Amino acid sequence: MGCGNTFFSLLIAFSVALITYNILISANAPLKQELPGPSIPSSGFSVDPVIKMPHDRSRRFAGGGGGKRRLFHTAVTASDSVYSNWQCRVMYYWFKKHQSKPNSEMGGFTRILHSGKPDRYMDEIPTFVAQPLPSGMDQGYIVLNRPWAFVQWLRQADIKEDYILMSEPDHIIVKPIPNLSRDGLGAAFPFFYIDPKKYEAVLRKFFPEDKGPITNIDPIGNSPVIVGKESLKKIAPTWMNVSLAMKKDPETDKAFGWVLEMYAYAVSSALHGVGNILYKDFMIQPPWDKEIGQKFIIHYTYGCDYNMKGESTYGKIGEWRFDKRSYDKVAPPKNLPLPPPGVPESVVTLVKMVNEATANIPNWGS
Repeated sequence: MGCGNTFFSLLIAFSVALITYNILISANAPLKQELPGPSIPSSGFSVDPVIKMPHDRSRRFAGGGGGKRRLFHTAVTASDSVYSNWQCRVMYYWFKKHQSKPNSEMGGFTRILHSGKPDRYMDEIPTFVAQPLPSGMDQGYIVLNRPWAFVQWLRQADIKEDYILMSEPDHIIVKPIPNLSRDGLGAAFPFFYIDPKKYEAVLRKFFPEDKGPITNIDPIGNSPVIVGKESLKKIAPTWMNVSLAMKKDPETDKAFGWVLEMYAYAVSSALHGVGNILYKDFMIQPPWDKEIGQKFIIHYTYGCDYNMKGESTYGKIGEWRFDKRSYDKVAPPKNLPLPPPGVPESVVTLVKMVNEATANIPNWGS
């Protein structure tokens, strides 16, 4: 988990210096002209906007056997804040609940802690301690530490599985997750607000025309994504460099705002010729998605506000509410009140799952 010996410290310090040097003084042409990675293959293979799980794979999972399991390692980047910690603890609780169930191809788990030092949860959650970016390099956008943290983890950790699921602290796993990737493609959730065609003029600074049509950039972020480990090892350094370059470019920074790092991953995946199955059933986002259905993950990024009639008051604090941002300084208490009748299943399930986790995680709130 934590690695505190002198050799490791020197290795990390050297890595930080080397990465910083590569970012600031690259031996290659500027990022906007030549980014690492091969041209997109011209094989003619295309990916539908939405591809369901192939029927043969669905039957095999349902049967609980036959065929080799393709395990993936779940990785979650995190800071050392109270806000990040309680979400990671809830997330890991549900990971463990589903890890060994039928249909699961969930292997190991790592919280990639990019604070640079161990914390009090090292013994509760398997953790790799990564160094943050050098001071000031994230320009106040802490998410830029995510790709740099993945670069360190992928280079230094002994990862047994051949695939990686990149997840986030505010993900709750609803049921066992199979390996949704196949045929060299990643599997990713398509975000409606990631629209490469709309921003082609901006993206061409980082994805030149000789790399292929702008539609080769999938409408994804880096999470949730299941991707081959070797592919991610190639993508991650590019993702880091593209993220930093986008943040330093005023036009790009203004265009993408808080989703900048998501666009950077999508661009980097395309630069390395790694396409993605766009899997709508990967997750839901309450309160907009109202039913769990066949989804695997609840992403509780949006606040949920309702009156006592069960009617949404989104944009206005409701008589009943659940919003993770209400707990940025202190973890949510045990036994949160359930929403009133009429509130969608997704919101009810979310609160029940948070309550179960907090009731069973040792020393919650201490």
